Amino acid sequence: MPLSDHEQRMLDQIESALYAEDPKFASSVRGGTLRAPSTRRRLQGAALFVLGLAMLVSGVAFKATWIGSLPVLSVIGFIVMFGGVVFAITGPRVAKVDRAPGAGGSAARQKRAKGGGGSFTSRMEDRFRRRFDD
Repeated sequence: MPLSDHEQRMLDQIESALYAEDPKFASSVRGGTLRAPSTRRRLQGAALFVLGLAMLVSGVAFKATWIGSLPVLSVIGFIVMFGGVVFAITGPRVAKVDRAPGAGGSAARQKRAKGGGGSFTSRMEDRFRRRFDD
């Protein structure tokens, strides 16, 4: 649910005050965003998953890989499988541009909007910002 005009102005004032008081903290809190994973990253994650699955099955099948009653190779295979899935569904982090609110960001926003690139949500956010910046 979008914020009202009054709430948006108050949020902008709080953000401006935070940047003025402690810009280093404000930029560290702002953080980055996750991009969508590329096809290459998804394939690499799938390959890790298959490798982990093979390790899991072979760890149970071959008793030589057991330490006591613990199938070590199977445990490692499960961890590799889990890591492959996480690798496949997450994209690399992208740092946000550090700038104070109202410091000339509308030109960059218009340039992005004209390019037509980006995800659906980023285009909707740009449209929302343009609507309330005017």
